[in-house]
Amino acid sequence: METATATAPPAQDLASEVPSFVSFTDKAVEMVLAAIEQEGLAGHGIRVGVAGGGCSGFQYTMDFEKDAKDGDLVLDQTSGLKLYVDPMSAMYLQGVTVDYIQGLQGAGFKFINPNAKNTCGCGSSFSA
Repeated sequence: METATATAPPAQDLASEVPSFVSFTDKAVEMVLAAIEQEGLAGHGIRVGVAGGGCSGFQYTMDFEKDAKDGDLVLDQTSGLKLYVDPMSAMYLQGVTVDYIQGLQGAGFKFINPNAKNTCGCGSSFSA
């Protein structure tokens, strides 16, 4: 499993508060890096977030991102993959592991959230 370190703008020294923050498994990192290459997005990372909606109240979001936005936490995976997380999403993503799974029903990213009180059958939403 990849380890992550957190950096934030000087006004927001959160690095010491996020020891077990969101992380990606080796397989998830491999698939993200392959997608970045396939899309021709060298130098990009992934924005990981939480938005209202989904079956259980919140849903996970992921998108390509080139640069950090004001207040973002920037997590550097040991593979060189950068993860960008906004402050609101950060509180819901502590301890979350993102994996990439393949099976008979298809393949995709799976969020493993030990803090979720409920998850839905699709695996893309949760309640806190």
